[in-house]
Amino acid sequence: MGKDGNYNPERGRGRENLVSREVAMKELLQVIKSTKPDNFTPRIVEKKDDYVRVEYESPILGFIDDVEFWFPPGKKPLVQYRSASRMGSFDFDINRKRIKALRIALEKKGWASEETS
Repeated sequence: MGKDGNYNPERGRGRENLVSREVAMKELLQVIKSTKPDNFTPRIVEKKDDYVRVEYESPILGFIDDVEFWFPPGKKPLVQYRSASRMGSFDFDINRKRIKALRIALEKKGWASEETS
């Protein structure tokens, strides 16, 4: 899918403050709703127990970007995510900056980025 985030990293929450997938989903939704680094308006258009799809609409031209988050099955506390523009291949780094802002907001809640191979 894209990058991975760990919602129970050892160097984040520690072993004593682990949260469930349900709590992690609530934290993720809070961050989605409150983080607007590019002034795009987030709109959650699909939400399941293990998946969220968000449309971000640009404030001026109304372009829409898609951001997806998926909690893969298994015991690992991971969330995979990606952000992509619907139109064109050049996005002025908006998708990268958006993911970075979301990642920083999640890290403040105890999450950590996970290295992927």
